[in-house]
Amino acid sequence: MIKRLALLAAVVLYASGASAQFVPSEESLSDLYSGKAYSPYANRGFPSRVFWGDTHLHTGLSPDAGLFGNTTGLDEAYRFARGEQVMASSGQPARLARPLDWLVLTEHSDAMGMISDIFAGTPAVMATEQGARWHKALSAGGEESAAAALELITTFSQGQVEPALIGNYVPGTPGYQSVWQSIIDAAERYNEPGRFTALIGFEWTSVPLGNNLHRNVVLRDNGNKASLVEPPVTIPPFGSTDPHHLYDWLEAYEEKTGGKAFALAHNGNLSNGRMFPTDKRFDGSTVDQRYVERRARWEPLYEITQIKGDGEAHPMLSPDDEFADYENWDAGNLDLSEAKTTDMLAAEYAREALKRGFELEARFGTNPYRFGFSGATDSHTSLSTADEDNYFGKSTIAEPSPKRMEHPFTKNENGAFEGYELVASGYTGVWAMENTRASLWDAMVRRETYATTGPRMTVRFFGGWDFTESDLNSRQPAFRGYEKGVPMGADLRTRASDAPSFMVYALRDPIGANLDRIQIVKGWRDADGSLQEKVYDVAWSDDRQPAADGFVPPVGNTVDVENANWLNTIGASELGTVWTDPDFDPAVPAFYYTRVLEIPTPRWVVYDAFRFGVEIPEGAETSGQERAYTSPIWYTPQG
Repeated sequence: MIKRLALLAAVVLYASGASAQFVPSEESLSDLYSGKAYSPYANRGFPSRVFWGDTHLHTGLSPDAGLFGNTTGLDEAYRFARGEQVMASSGQPARLARPLDWLVLTEHSDAMGMISDIFAGTPAVMATEQGARWHKALSAGGEESAAAALELITTFSQGQVEPALIGNYVPGTPGYQSVWQSIIDAAERYNEPGRFTALIGFEWTSVPLGNNLHRNVVLRDNGNKASLVEPPVTIPPFGSTDPHHLYDWLEAYEEKTGGKAFALAHNGNLSNGRMFPTDKRFDGSTVDQRYVERRARWEPLYEITQIKGDGEAHPMLSPDDEFADYENWDAGNLDLSEAKTTDMLAAEYAREALKRGFELEARFGTNPYRFGFSGATDSHTSLSTADEDNYFGKSTIAEPSPKRMEHPFTKNENGAFEGYELVASGYTGVWAMENTRASLWDAMVRRETYATTGPRMTVRFFGGWDFTESDLNSRQPAFRGYEKGVPMGADLRTRASDAPSFMVYALRDPIGANLDRIQIVKGWRDADGSLQEKVYDVAWSDDRQPAADGFVPPVGNTVDVENANWLNTIGASELGTVWTDPDFDPAVPAFYYTRVLEIPTPRWVVYDAFRFGVEIPEGAETSGQERAYTSPIWYTPQG
């Protein structure tokens, strides 16, 4: 202590000019400040910023996007995501309210570039009967062009494209390699570490008999490694629709390049019961040890919300959840070739899959459905728009126009996905150390991510055993969260007894709506093997009190449909709490995730009606409560 006081006095004297003889050495100053730093941010070793992006976007290089008129290319897609103004394929200027931090362009791996060549009438296309005929019809415009487009997409989806034509757009051909290289080159041009990250990826397009089993693949690596491979396809005889085929490719990629990659599935709601099997897989084969282990290895995330419906929960699966009926698409599979039946639902939604994972873990020792959550647009316009008031639709034919609400996504004898049912969703928030490929990818793999339906609300979620209200009220909850517990996407450090506590904090989107409530969703497997769930209201706005049944009353609704507006006179700008599970059983496995709800705001159809002066179709929802879903935290019993 005497040494420190003497040193401190010398420093003060020196600084005041009283002594010109003593200059403290760097070693001496280090000794003076060797205690805990005054600045709480010094030596911070955990993610302190959320980075916003989209893991699922298509340009006209994808067959369906190009077929329906997308002429906005790779450069425009990146420029738009970075906040620049571009011209949409429909001839309208478009710009985001705020730029994104990162983007994954995920062109369909099947027949990349084929539609562009059909429009252009390249020699390879014109040498085939189908190619020449489609080129002529698409060039004619009008009804002839529309009929050709329908024929082409039907022929393609049924695997009836001439081998001489489709064979030019598979791995190992010069045309396919050239398109893949152009995708890599664009990502390299726009990747600016620290400012904007362009992750390299693609969409593996498995859709057997119209049942969606698509996966997006995201690489951690730069173009030098990505250029050593070509994406796999699902078109027979050049590929397979079996996910094992994709897992083979992922293993081969890492072995060949020394790089890293993962896959994430989406739209289980359009798989007609095939996305999350527990007994029989899509082809009738049995779910076995190899399948559960490989899926657990390669699929750390699941895309829980996007343009083609929200995939968290369904009211028939979760009848006690008053918010489960949100943007559900449940008429059938992707092309409505098979109508939906209620027995399919359990293998389609994320919450149910998380529960079913416990069942498989009990049988095989591995949980294949231990995934985190992401959100994406799946836009085929090259434009990553998820804001209700700036929504550019699924494809070019669904970009803003007076008629787009009446244009169905799919319609046949089995039902319809109406145009007004398309969802302005979603984005992924990633808690990463920095805005780089490696840091973002690593955060995704450890599942420190959350999905939103568009708003950029800030959400923190930690699980542990000793959280207190003072940890939250310090205004620095993340410090205590990492110090005393684990973040979203992780496993609780097990204890023999006591119920775990969870600290959750949410801050509204700075330019968005206030918050209604925070909920914690719990799922577990009882000792008798039955799967259970419960939704807890843990924090809410205003002065509402829970009813006798425990439910917090609705927050209200300030949406003005006629003027496409709402008021932030209800709700809260921030919510947070420390919550302890009142129903905890240390003997059973469980998961917990947070759902944050905004107050009601207008859906995109309201803005369309206001700006174009048209009527909103009967049956269209005019308002909704946008939301965020954090990746789960898992508890596993000791022993």
